[in-house]
Amino acid sequence: MPEQERPRIAKELTIGELSERSGVSASALRFYERQGLIHSRRTSGNQRRYHRTTLRRVAFIRATQSVGMPLECVGHVLNMLPPDTELTREFWVGASEHWRQQVNDRIAKMERMRDRFTECIGCGCLSFEQCTLVNPGDVLGQQGPGPRRLLAP
Repeated sequence: MPEQERPRIAKELTIGELSERSGVSASALRFYERQGLIHSRRTSGNQRRYHRTTLRRVAFIRATQSVGMPLECVGHVLNMLPPDTELTREFWVGASEHWRQQVNDRIAKMERMRDRFTECIGCGCLSFEQCTLVNPGDVLGQQGPGPRRLLAP
């Protein structure tokens, strides 16, 4: 394709363009920005403009959310990079290695919950007949509120 016929690739995106391209609502993008996960510059008309590398950052945020990583952890890793730095495969490998144990801990916790869930809600409330067998004397209730059996290691 001749040089003059190639489509121009914008270096910056409006919030609407970023929303459309990323599949993330504009309100979520503004939330990510307030949390320091992404950033924009403002035009003279006070409109947001996002560097095109923000697309990959948003994809990274969404991927990490899908495995249950808290946004605080995501922000910690993203803040180690200069703004507008393109996220590379090497970055993703490093981040996933950094989080490997946390993900494994989450998996183990979910497996415990799955295995114990039908047995008792785990709060020590004695609201189910079965709780008298699983939690005689409401021992777990003495430890305070919450799903004690479900969250126990």
